[in-house]
Amino acid sequence: MDNFVVSARKYRPTTFDSVVGQKAITSTLQNAIRNNTLAQAFLFCGPRGVGKTTCARIMAKTINCMNPTPDMEACNECESCKSFNNSNSFNIYELDAASNNTVDEIRNLVEQVRIPPQVGNYKIYIIDEVHMLSTSAFNAFLKTLEEPPAYAKFILATTEKHKIIPTILSRCQIFDFKRITSDDIAKHLSNIAVKEGVIADEEALNIIAQKADGALRDALSIFDQMVSFSGNNITYKDVITNLNVLDYEYYFKMVDNILAKDNNSILLLLNEVIDNGFDTQHFIQGLATHLRNLLLGKDERIIDLMDVSRQLKSRYAEQAQKCSQHFLLKSLDLANQCDINFKSCNNKRLHLEICLLKMCYAETVRGQQTTDNRQQTTDNRQQATVNSQQTTVNSQQATVNSQQTTGNRQQTTDNRQQATENSQQTTVNVQQATEIKQVRTRLNRPSTISITSEEKAKKEDLAEEIWNDNFSQDQLTNAWNNFIVSHQNISPGFVAGIKNAEPRILDKSTVQFKIDNILVVKDQNNMQILHNYLKNALHNNQFILKELIVERPKETFLYTDKEKFEKMAEKNPDILNIKNTLGLQLDI
Repeated sequence: MDNFVVSARKYRPTTFDSVVGQKAITSTLQNAIRNNTLAQAFLFCGPRGVGKTTCARIMAKTINCMNPTPDMEACNECESCKSFNNSNSFNIYELDAASNNTVDEIRNLVEQVRIPPQVGNYKIYIIDEVHMLSTSAFNAFLKTLEEPPAYAKFILATTEKHKIIPTILSRCQIFDFKRITSDDIAKHLSNIAVKEGVIADEEALNIIAQKADGALRDALSIFDQMVSFSGNNITYKDVITNLNVLDYEYYFKMVDNILAKDNNSILLLLNEVIDNGFDTQHFIQGLATHLRNLLLGKDERIIDLMDVSRQLKSRYAEQAQKCSQHFLLKSLDLANQCDINFKSCNNKRLHLEICLLKMCYAETVRGQQTTDNRQQTTDNRQQATVNSQQTTVNSQQATVNSQQTTGNRQQTTDNRQQATENSQQTTVNVQQATEIKQVRTRLNRPSTISITSEEKAKKEDLAEEIWNDNFSQDQLTNAWNNFIVSHQNISPGFVAGIKNAEPRILDKSTVQFKIDNILVVKDQNNMQILHNYLKNALHNNQFILKELIVERPKETFLYTDKEKFEKMAEKNPDILNIKNTLGLQLDI
């Protein structure tokens, strides 16, 4: 029985051209070799499984090759290439810094650097996981890394560049390897499947690529696992079963049920997901990704941002046409809030069910708000008409007053016309009163001008949004101090009572503050103003304010002997009389 070699080793790239997803880096290295502009030290950094160590080996092999190709690839025929392929090259050293991270190992390496190569042009030292070196080992390596012999080249590889000291970074030419895209991984897996005689569905390979999360080595390991599970025929169903991945169909069905407002089907489908052993938080995260893809599917210009196969892109585009922009954005917000608050809730299943049911009515709430806005506009127009009528009545009243003044002057001039003028005035006043009464009647009609208190409360409830942003202690303190500054002149007494309240976050839904005066809490109007101010400043209307009554510390004084006597004499004047009667002198 032949020894099995995993695909990650069997199909490991041996040339720059065969490296997957790192074209920019491989081209740069080839040009540097062609132009003989190689740096003395290179640092390859990036996530796991993206080809850092592989590129280091290919580069070491190529720069020592005696007959490189015009494309700057190793010939694989010269003595140096053959010795490297047989893993017995004396000019290329690989060091695992995870297990050789002490000063002594680095000093031994520095001693080896002094010996020139016997075959080939360069001695290349590949140090993998270089961030594992100790600080003292880094310092021992500095001088050699900065000024090595002309024949020495260092290639460092790491997944955590931030752990390397700056003095090392400044001495290296840094290459940042990127995550390999799902499309590139899927194409590479397809080529390997053909070579291995394995039949694999395109969608199955896409699932493997997504599961690998940009690491080609992980994708190849999963591929070997699926071949062991399914044999030579890898199907989409086998992949999602073996990897415990939720089928896309669940998400498509869930969105269809939400759009249809079928609450029963929503709950039954969620129960099926849970019965199949899937985590509820994993489901809401997957649903959020599905909604995001639907949002992308509404525009052909950004549809390629989906990390899915071509067949799925068409399905996403089809379902996206059924969803409005507002529905998708509101549902995404609900899913995100559900994911954020998932760990803190006790009944996680109920928390998820409420979120899904809220999505059903995301569009309905929007329609109600639009209707309310239109009704409010109509009411405003009616109010403007009434105000115009009131202005007309006031103008008529001013005219009547003018006529009254004229009549009075005529009365002073001619007494014989007084009765006539008084009669006219009385008639005008009766008309004026009648007109004002009619206008007031129109103003008091509830059907055309005002709305009932119940309708107003209903509109306010519909329009109210749920703010539940997380906030820190510093944000709370700053908002509290800003309120004190802004309301210093408005409510000086209330501000003085809460100035030293020391607010703190008691839990996620409670903010506690200290006071020594119960009258502050009884000032309900200012307490409500403070609460509303904090809601808007922190963008969170789900917390309450809780007071903590503390006793005011008693004032203590240090008295001199003279002050003690004066205090005693103030309380009991007889003491002062005795002193004066006896002629006593106090030694104070």
